[in-house]
Amino acid sequence: MVTEMLSLPCDRLLSHRQLACCHTYCGIPLEGKNMLIYRNMDKDNKPLLLTGHHGEISAMTFGKLSGPVLLCSASPDYIIVWDIELCHRRTQEGKVAAGTVIGTLLGEVVHLSFCFSDERVAACSGSTLYILSSKRHEVIFTFTNHLGPLTSAEFCPWNKNILVTTSEDRTFKVLDLKTEAVCYQSFVLSGSPLLSVFFLEENRHLITGSTDGQLWCFSITDDHKCHLVSKMDLQKMEKRHLQHQGTVSDPAGFSEQLAEDKVDTSKPVLKMATCSSLIDTNNEHKKDNSWLCIGSADGLYVVELATSELLTAFYFKDYPILSISMAGSWSISPGWNDSMVFLVSSMFTPCVALLELRLCVLRSTLACGDGFSVFPSSPPVLESPLSAEFKRKEPEHPKKKGGVKEQPLVFHSKVKSSGYTSGPRSAMFSPKTNIQKNPSSKKAHKNTGLLLRDYPADSAAPTIPHTHLSSANKPIHCLQYSGDGKQILCGLGDSSVLLYKSSLTGNPTVYTGHDKPVGSVSWSLNRQWWLSASEDQSLRIWTHGSPEPAIIMDNSMFSKPIRSAQFYYLDKFLLLASGPSLYLYLYNVDITRDDIK
Repeated sequence: MVTEMLSLPCDRLLSHRQLACCHTYCGIPLEGKNMLIYRNMDKDNKPLLLTGHHGEISAMTFGKLSGPVLLCSASPDYIIVWDIELCHRRTQEGKVAAGTVIGTLLGEVVHLSFCFSDERVAACSGSTLYILSSKRHEVIFTFTNHLGPLTSAEFCPWNKNILVTTSEDRTFKVLDLKTEAVCYQSFVLSGSPLLSVFFLEENRHLITGSTDGQLWCFSITDDHKCHLVSKMDLQKMEKRHLQHQGTVSDPAGFSEQLAEDKVDTSKPVLKMATCSSLIDTNNEHKKDNSWLCIGSADGLYVVELATSELLTAFYFKDYPILSISMAGSWSISPGWNDSMVFLVSSMFTPCVALLELRLCVLRSTLACGDGFSVFPSSPPVLESPLSAEFKRKEPEHPKKKGGVKEQPLVFHSKVKSSGYTSGPRSAMFSPKTNIQKNPSSKKAHKNTGLLLRDYPADSAAPTIPHTHLSSANKPIHCLQYSGDGKQILCGLGDSSVLLYKSSLTGNPTVYTGHDKPVGSVSWSLNRQWWLSASEDQSLRIWTHGSPEPAIIMDNSMFSKPIRSAQFYYLDKFLLLASGPSLYLYLYNVDITRDDIK
């Protein structure tokens, strides 16, 4: 599944240098000041030699476009952009290949990246970010706002004026290059420096990773603010993955297995990319959008973003024929023929390897690993919290002294008049004849033409948007279909909840009462009730047709905002998360009324 295409011995250690790799070429430094550019698919061809730097090359990267193929290299004296095809032609003509100097004396650059049009280059040097023109010697923008050295900077694929930087100060910042302002500054995410950042264009998310194997996924709104979507830990995901495979049955066994490896168990997130390959010459990508490749020190990890679970891992120790036993840096690119290519530098030896991962083999391998679920064979034990029962309080009526007092003559909720006070009837009873039956029947209601009980097994998953609905610049924090698929709940950032028909036609029903954004909504299994939880530390249970909640659990019960809430265990419990705590509540929704009182 993972094969070594090239093994390139080096004249010095390149363990923490940014190396360059694209679908056609890969490049490494030679003797510190020069570079060798290899063709990925042509092992026997002589590499292209590029000279021009006077200092030691510290970072390299290829452009995003398929043509012309641009390479940017950095040393303390120069930052140079090279047109690879033009350099090839000049070399064949017997001339010296030359590039364009776009920056001088910017210090030791640790990271370079092109924008998606290849017109600008971001260079990280110390705690300063330089935005340079890729066509001439021009510094467009300089940014110094981090408290520690920068580790990476990446341009946003859907907005050319947005860029994200990560730093050893354990934060990331979202910059607007048009206004030269900071749009968003994260809190301190970890006790370890952030190393890398990656954009997911399809759902407008960004993911950042740290040296201790932590990953954070954030959504980016139109005003460039970030909201945490999920947090992942490579070591914990690996542990769950091994337990799922049956190789480790208990946590103690996992600890013993790690101790046997006798290596550092930290898994730095050195580089990230979605699983994708090139399918034509227009640089169009074929993607498994929910699969994320993570290059770490001990191997390559493939994570399912939809579930935050590890799908598989390729450890260097399992491939003894590879030249790499521990990685110092990764460069990842989509390749041809349904593959991905990786340029990996060795941590302890002066060696670089070009690896290839066949995605078709990966898909077939993962498809064989689908699990199954079974119904429980017995009820929970008596000591289980799931065995708890709700104790209803009976109303206490004061005992009345004496005999029988006045009581109503009827026991209905509505009392019909006897008719003594009404006028005499002008017409006697006459039977109705020729009554026409209502043509509508139960069968007519079963088929709506829009909803099916089950999704057609012979149909692919939907890919074409059916309806687009704007919420008038109000961010949508959560949504959920009802169990029958006929209604949709939407929790908004303006503290309201909207109830739509699944066709999204007509005006929604608006429910208000929260004071802060609604972060979680959930339907009950019987669809009679639904709940909403908010950052105002309150939870409300609603019933159909009532503008007022049936139950309110206010902020006096919780010290932190409620991030997630749902009905649980056949609607018997309320399960909710607030801060570091998980709460399980019994409840009873009483909607009966005394119509006489």
